[in-house]
Amino acid sequence: MSKRIWIKSPLAILADNAENGIVIEGSKIVELVAQGHSPTSAIDHIYDASDSVVLPGLINTHHHFYQTLTRAYPDALNKELFPWLTSLYTVWEHLDEDMIYHSTKLALCELLLSGCTTASDHHYIFSDSLTNAIDIQMSVANELGMRVVLTRGSMSLGQDDGGLPPQSVVQREQVILDDSVRLIKKYHQTDAGAMNQIVLAPCSPFSVSTELMIESAKIAKNYDLALHTHLAETIDEEQFCLKKFGMRTVDYLEHTNWLHDKTWLAHGIHFNEDEIVRLGKAGVGIAHCPTSNMMLASGICKTLDLEKAGATIGIGVDGSASNDGANMIQEVRMAMYLQRLKYGSSKITHQKALKWATEGSAKVLKRDDIGIIEVGKEADIALFKLDEIQFSGSHDPLAALLLCGASKANRVMIAGEWKVIDGEIIDCEISQIITKHTAQAKKLFQKVN
Repeated sequence: MSKRIWIKSPLAILADNAENGIVIEGSKIVELVAQGHSPTSAIDHIYDASDSVVLPGLINTHHHFYQTLTRAYPDALNKELFPWLTSLYTVWEHLDEDMIYHSTKLALCELLLSGCTTASDHHYIFSDSLTNAIDIQMSVANELGMRVVLTRGSMSLGQDDGGLPPQSVVQREQVILDDSVRLIKKYHQTDAGAMNQIVLAPCSPFSVSTELMIESAKIAKNYDLALHTHLAETIDEEQFCLKKFGMRTVDYLEHTNWLHDKTWLAHGIHFNEDEIVRLGKAGVGIAHCPTSNMMLASGICKTLDLEKAGATIGIGVDGSASNDGANMIQEVRMAMYLQRLKYGSSKITHQKALKWATEGSAKVLKRDDIGIIEVGKEADIALFKLDEIQFSGSHDPLAALLLCGASKANRVMIAGEWKVIDGEIIDCEISQIITKHTAQAKKLFQKVN
């Protein structure tokens, strides 16, 4: 029988009526314990959380795991999106299976240590020598016990056809569609508490054809899947769509049958007022990636305008070559501060930023079983201690997580099982992971140079 765990008396908790903690049985939250109360039935184990801030597990809605191999890459420094991509495509075309394995493992470990329990990755680099990247990623996620929503990215519009990427990293459309169906049938889980899910994700308007967008939407509808792509990240992208397709990005989204509530978009910065209304009415989700947007000087997502219109906002760390890190709790801090520049401090509270990364991100990924501490939800929990020097003198524990700059979770639970204890991943030697990952990064650099 499943044991009942009481996470007792948290210093603070992002939940209602759970001041004295939560009870977990199996993979679920089964009881919230209000102030002054005790659990209503027998408990097998008590974890004293009186020195910890308790959050729902943070949920990352947009990433590119493989890009951990090209952090602070010399040829890509100090550039905006299009020249940045052009300089890196010629590097990424040399990715191999070992590089995918080790980059995925390092990215997931980095996320996990920062309190992330569910991660979505957008992998779109496929070559003749690398056709099984998603299979490798899924094996690593299962090895670590991480909850993942992996997107089968794709690029079919190469430079020969007026696109941005080189021909070496584009695939024929039928190959992409056939592999998408294969991955859906092999991995996609539909039950509550799913650990492995697949989403279809043509990379962007400047790297795929209209036909691939339309056919991907058909397959997604047939299998009741979500759709994901980059959209409206930069003005360059808007101009590309106008020149190539004769329409703005949201018009293009509607033209390809993507303007609906099963779609979420990475970045979503350069929308006008009418487009925001249309996106909201359709219930589209937006993965806000603040650090990446600042690093590439792409702009600031209009989060509150989009929410007011009916869209959902989640948080994504984006690829580690446009963020150069994959720390979810720090990304929440960046989201709060960047959005305060646009909307003011009183409208962008620490609670709002945290809810974007939990409840909001879950809705973006079309999940109703994670992202919130409630009875019946999955027991995905992150605990943070405030015992580092930057927290000394802080008074509001929940606010201190962001204002004082938390960077590492002390404990992390996924589906009722501890994955991080005392700031270390169970059965995982981080130093060895870093050593092997660094070797793969050096090998990639040598292939290019």
